[in-house]
Amino acid sequence: MSNHQYTLIIDGTSGISGDMTVAALLDLGASEEHLREQLATLPVDGFSIAVTRVNKHGIDACDFDVQLAEELENHDHDMAWLYGNEAAAEHTHEHEHHHHDHGEHEHEHCHEHDHDHDHEGHHHAHHHHHRSLADVTAIIDGSQLSDGAKRRALAIFTALAAAEAKAHGKTPETVMFHEVGAVDSIIDVCSVAICLDDLGIEDIVVESLSEGHGTIRCAHGLMPIPVPAVVNLCQAGNIVLTPAPVAGELVTPTGAAIVAALRTSEHLPARYRIEAVGYGAGKRPYEGCSGTLRCLLVHADA
Repeated sequence: MSNHQYTLIIDGTSGISGDMTVAALLDLGASEEHLREQLATLPVDGFSIAVTRVNKHGIDACDFDVQLAEELENHDHDMAWLYGNEAAAEHTHEHEHHHHDHGEHEHEHCHEHDHDHDHEGHHHAHHHHHRSLADVTAIIDGSQLSDGAKRRALAIFTALAAAEAKAHGKTPETVMFHEVGAVDSIIDVCSVAICLDDLGIEDIVVESLSEGHGTIRCAHGLMPIPVPAVVNLCQAGNIVLTPAPVAGELVTPTGAAIVAALRTSEHLPARYRIEAVGYGAGKRPYEGCSGTLRCLLVHADA
């Protein structure tokens, strides 16, 4: 890209998640090769990324998936555990390219528990997934990401830590991320920061976020949507929510944290020229929702 400063307009009408945001930024023209080079400098093992094209409701979109080594797999990838078996049955045929669904991993709002109870027959005690904000900060600082990308990645995790801490009655320093600290969330967040940097994006505009309704299942039982971390992030970031006629979670904690931490305006420019458009695919099939995140790279006319 050129060294112009661009404005990014994130269309929140289908909600937002970390992986959808990365995919949309890659679709806008962020370099996949540069992203891979930068991610390789993170002091973290056991992951690979897959970037593919998918068609969602007739829209050609980019799909970004973090694929984890088996021992890092997380029970929250299991749709049956989150939604009950009906959703799992209709979900499986949607998503051929990999057996785990990256949108689901962001359920860090249900932790602060020891992870040994039997989740539908899953017997892993994933203590190595519990990471503090200091642990995540050390990983980001130990990478060769640009200063700007490090700053944005840390801002997203700091917002998440504050929201989680408030939900669990902890402090940002003592809250333990069980999902957010997991490798895939670190990769999502760092990837967003790397791609924004690569595209030369200065301002980020998000008018509002659409959110579904109902409940989501986690280790503590049923949680209402939006989940506590998302509620806290929207409150802290003064994010306008638009209820959507969708049963399910459209806004993940990581998605809400991206907006809360990085948004520079909630108002569209008075005039703008569209330089590029990107579509990032979500992993969950919802009725009444496109399932893609649209991002516009624009020049705002002064």
